Amino acid sequence: MRASRLLAALRRRYPDAHCALDWKEPHELLVATILSAQATDATVNRATPALFAAHPGVAALARAGVGGIEPYLRTINFWRMKARAVHESMVAIERDHQGEVPRTMEALTALRGVARKTANVLLGNAFGINEGVVVDTHVGRLARRFGLSKHDDPVKVERDLMALFPRRAWCLLSHLLIAHGRGVCKARGGACAGDAICRRYCSQGRRATTTRGSRTRH
Repeated sequence: MRASRLLAALRRRYPDAHCALDWKEPHELLVATILSAQATDATVNRATPALFAAHPGVAALARAGVGGIEPYLRTINFWRMKARAVHESMVAIERDHQGEVPRTMEALTALRGVARKTANVLLGNAFGINEGVVVDTHVGRLARRFGLSKHDDPVKVERDLMALFPRRAWCLLSHLLIAHGRGVCKARGGACAGDAICRRYCSQGRRATTTRGSRTRH
């Protein structure tokens, strides 16, 4: 099966693929993922250590209030809105879940600032629960280029990927595609023609190879 071969090739290429956000406890990953919307992982990773040191734990973040969280997030896009989301989600976890980050899609997406993508990140990486596939810009782009989905809508892309790949691989799949998207198959100026995975599985990579070969012959 083509999808299985692609998964195997990506696993060989990126054996250490993992979540790029820094975290130690589940609530830290939840906070970092909320903050990562429209922000780079590197920017988030620079901001969160001081935040978590100042307010360690769900209860401390809930007590801190928005005003106690905001100063640590000012280097991140939409920091005021995200500070409110972090605070309200921690308050809800403390109030409704005895301070423990919930482990269901329904409970997570009831929190402020948590949509399905964020919940998938948390469930897959913190708890090993493969509820779905994280579809960010890299995953969506590669899914289309590799012929895994024809859709732009992340929900439809996720549905297609879940149908093609085994459930146990859903969390890892997103890390593998993100690694390839960041390193090779970029939105612009990718190294498609020189990459074995792109040449075999990506129509754009095959076109780049054909074009390069045609130019060489001329």
